[in-house]
Amino acid sequence: MADPVNLNRYRKDKARAERRAQADENAVRFGRSKAQKSLAKAQADKAARDLDGKRKD
Repeated sequence: MADPVNLNRYRKDKARAERRAQADENAVRFGRSKAQKSLAKAQADKAARDLDGKRKD
């Protein structure tokens, strides 16, 4: 006869693993350092200024 399985423990372990996988995915997607964020903002600002400078009146 097989050992009994605690379904609550299985359910909680599965949910915990899914949350951890989601957290790892979010860290890859959104996890940037402050320097990287400021560099990207500076590049976007420069691109906007360059575009405005080429606009005809």
